[in-house]
Order: sequence, then structure tokens, then C-alpha cells
Amino acid sequence: MKSIPPQAQIQTKLLRWFKQNGRDLPWRKTKDPYAIWVSEIMLQQTQVATVLLYYEKFLKTFPTIQALAQANLSKVLKVWEGLGYYSRARHLHKASQIVENDWNGKIPNNLKDLLNLPGIGRSTAGAILSIAYNKEAPILDGNVKRVLSRLFAVSEDLKKSETIRSLWQLSESLLPKGKASLFNQALMDLGAMVCIPKDPQCLNCPLCEFCKAYASGKPERFPLKTVKKKIPHFQAVSAVIVRNGRVFLRQRPLKGLLGGLWEFPNWNFDGGKDLKEYLRLKVKSDLGLEVKCREFFGTFEQTYSHFKVTLAAFHCDEVETDRKGRWFSINQLRLLPMSRIDRKIAESLLMVSK
Repeated sequence: MKSIPPQAQIQTKLLRWFKQNGRDLPWRKTKDPYAIWVSEIMLQQTQVATVLLYYEKFLKTFPTIQALAQANLSKVLKVWEGLGYYSRARHLHKASQIVENDWNGKIPNNLKDLLNLPGIGRSTAGAILSIAYNKEAPILDGNVKRVLSRLFAVSEDLKKSETIRSLWQLSESLLPKGKASLFNQALMDLGAMVCIPKDPQCLNCPLCEFCKAYASGKPERFPLKTVKKKIPHFQAVSAVIVRNGRVFLRQRPLKGLLGGLWEFPNWNFDGGKDLKEYLRLKVKSDLGLEVKCREFFGTFEQTYSHFKVTLAAFHCDEVETDRKGRWFSINQLRLLPMSRIDRKIAESLLMVSK
């Protein structure tokens, strides 16, 4: 009898495992390329549990690609608020407009055209092509990198282009004909549920007998771990400027961190100066506003991917006409897209104003 090659055994055992153990996720109950695309963008650098809190609300608000393309960016950012990495929302909005205008509202079903859309890299494109269109396109997200690194004992640095190229080849070589959708989702689930970063559940893994990392006795050595740098911690100061029951906000530039979100004006502070006087001078020089900085409003913290911020906020009264930014009633703050740290300030302001 002719022996079955390991590749075919891997495919069969993983698909069988997925049929019994695959996660029940809302984006797996549709073949709508738009809904699948939204889920894949949300899942970039974000855990499934977090995405579940936003996915259905987003699709309820923007049920079609046409609805998203026609929406105001501010509304898109507001629905996205709290999910983080806001460039994803901006790219998704921009890409929807391109698809609507250039592709008659139909998401491309080929790699080249998908990669030309903002916010879509090769792995996201592969997920859309395989899951929505069942095309034989490989994927290589974080979970899949870990699974393949362990399965084939890839010990090279994942930051090197040659290593990533090898992993792409491995991912593509394992794809079963006609079953790319299920297989790619199975790889994702295996990495999320069994082949986890710490304490992998090797004895529950359907691919255990083929795994070179398991055979080595130290599966956690794969993939190669790089030493994480300590993230910098910045001190900042913010002005809660109030005039006649209205509060002054400024909108961040569309490009860059938190692009398009509204914020209470703030500045980094390196110490050595009186906080109130420093804040007053910054408000005057950068915003053209003359203010009186009054009592301390509170301390607020937020950790981003590459740095941490501790923000001291102060009540300020405006005494001259403003030149930049906009004034909003306190109740309007609920409607504006903000970062977590500014949302905390807004919620505190709403509490004290009741």
C-alpha cells in the first residue's frame, strides 16, 4: 500500500480537528467578502475577544461597503473608538471608497488588486481570498507564524526577510486543493487555542506527531524570541478649557497616531517647571488662547503599543477669543471619537457637570 505523505496527513488531521473544535465566530457565518474583510482588518494586532465587542456593531452601522464609503470619517472613527490602531479604520474607510468608485462596490478577488487597497497586506489579502472566495491563497498572521515555526522547527529570527519568505512557502505548500478556506481558519484556531505562546497544549494538538519542536522536547523555544525593549514612559499635561458651559477641543491630524480623533489639548512635560504656568504658556503659544489654569482635574494613564503616558489634567478658564480648534457642549463629547485617555477625561467632566 502506498504511504500517505506527511503533507496530506497534516491537512487531513488538522481539518478533522477543526471540524470538531473550530471556534464559533460571527464572521464565519457569512461568505460576504465585505463582512470578512471587516473582520480581518479588526483582527490585525487585536485579540478575537476584543473584536467580538465591535464587529457586529460596526456591521450594523455600516451594513454594506456602500454605507461605509458614504459615511463621514468621524462617524467611522466613533464606531471604532476603543478598538485602537485607528489607522485601520481610516484605511478601511478609504479602501471602501476606492472599491465603490473603481470596482463598482465589489471587493477584488485577486491578490494584486487587494494589495493595492489601503490597509491590506499579504496575510489579510490571503485571508480574504481564501475565506471569502475559497482561493488557494496562504496566510501568515502571528498565530500561523508560531504554528509553522514549531511544526518545522524554524529557529531563525522572524524579523529577517529570508525567514518570513520560508514561512510563506511552508504556508502555501500545506494548502489543500479546494479547502483553503477551512484550512487557513484551522491554522488560525490551532495557534489561538492549542499552539499558544506559553505552555502550548501539545498533547491536545492534532499535529503533535509531525511537530519537530515537540520532538525536540522544548516547543516553547520556537519561534525565536527577541528581547523586548522597555517602552518609554512620558509625562504630559492637558488643559480642560471651559467657557460658558462649552469645552475646547482640537482634532488630531489625519495622518499619524490617533489621526482624526478629538482631544483635550495636551503637551509632553519634561519637568523642572511649574505645571500650571507651563500649561498656560503652551495654550497661549500653540492655540492662541489666553487662559487661567485653575484646580487640578485628575491624573489619567494610557499604554500604547510603543509607549506609556501619564497625563495630568487641569481646569482652565478661557478669557480671550480662540483661534484654533472648536468648542463643544459637554453633552456633545459623547458623540465625538476620542482615544481612551481623552474619553476618560470626558467622562470625568460629564460626571462633575451633572
